[in-house]
Amino acid sequence: MNTIQLQRILLPTDFSEYSSVATNYACTLASKFGAELHLLHVFEQYTGSAYVPGVPLPEATSEIEELKQHVAESLAKLLDADWEAGHHVVRATREGHPFVEIIRYAKDESIDMIVMGTHGRSGISHLLMGSVAEKVVRKSPRPVLTVRPEAHEFVLP
Repeated sequence: MNTIQLQRILLPTDFSEYSSVATNYACTLASKFGAELHLLHVFEQYTGSAYVPGVPLPEATSEIEELKQHVAESLAKLLDADWEAGHHVVRATREGHPFVEIIRYAKDESIDMIVMGTHGRSGISHLLMGSVAEKVVRKSPRPVLTVRPEAHEFVLP
């Protein structure tokens, strides 16, 4: 039997409580395997009727730059400083459809495993909103660990 080697773990985050639960799993796996931990936030692309691809809307440019700065600061504070001191962490942002950009990043960076939170929606809200995690699971060529906030926690006795 081949042993599993995880050298690069991807943690996509939207900074929600769902992502924070997945952060614990990703950090634990990165520690156990001595893996790089890649933090990724994807800015969703919203287009209005007056939008021209590649040309930022003048009135929104400063707001977009402010948002990007806020995300960079949030990524910088996402992990415990003591934990991070002993690990290799890569931070990145992308723009586009989240599930597409998560999969693209995983391929581009030779990620071995994706660890992500899921909202666990069902019924009508799932039909209306879809699930980024579900799309990543279905489309990713890499293994994906999804974590729900109310999921069983692994605790050593």
